Amino acid sequence: MRHSAFTAVYDACVLYPAPLRDLLMWLGLSGLFRARWSQQIHREWKRSLLANRPDLAAEQLDRTSRLMDQAIPDALVSGHQALIPSLTLPDPDDRHVVAAAIRCNADVIVTFNERDFPGDILRPLGIEAQHPDEFIDNLFDLDPAAVVEAARRQRATLKSPAVDVDRYLESLLRQGLVQTVRSLTTYRNML
Repeated sequence: MRHSAFTAVYDACVLYPAPLRDLLMWLGLSGLFRARWSQQIHREWKRSLLANRPDLAAEQLDRTSRLMDQAIPDALVSGHQALIPSLTLPDPDDRHVVAAAIRCNADVIVTFNERDFPGDILRPLGIEAQHPDEFIDNLFDLDPAAVVEAARRQRATLKSPAVDVDRYLESLLRQGLVQTVRSLTTYRNML
């Protein structure tokens, strides 16, 4: 497996929906980039999910975050807390994400909330905020086979019940992955 120095921090909002979180995890295992997050990011997506999904238990989500940390052992960023007070963002609650990105020398923050991470603040730090669809589309440009394989592997794990290709692509479309679905549709027979 190849290992890239290109690094992406996943914001909590892209880890919140299970279909997107799973695809991002499979992509993180591809070697195309280094996937990163922090305990604070874990706490944020789990807190939001528990608030909106009373059918889920904290133990389930704790297990998910533990499995994520085990799947990509070096993904957990630490030692960034001291940077938080020095950062200014439209929403001060997002400073920990940028601090984690600085700490791990990230190139990208993958987020739905691009406006919360203004370019004029991130550019001098060498970081860019990208919508997950743009991020995955960029990976597709880099190595379509790796992205198709990540999607194939994700779909293969969906067994209770099994998910056909159309339903799988529809689930990604519901996550706002318009270009990703367009690109994957070209390779639907491999999914």
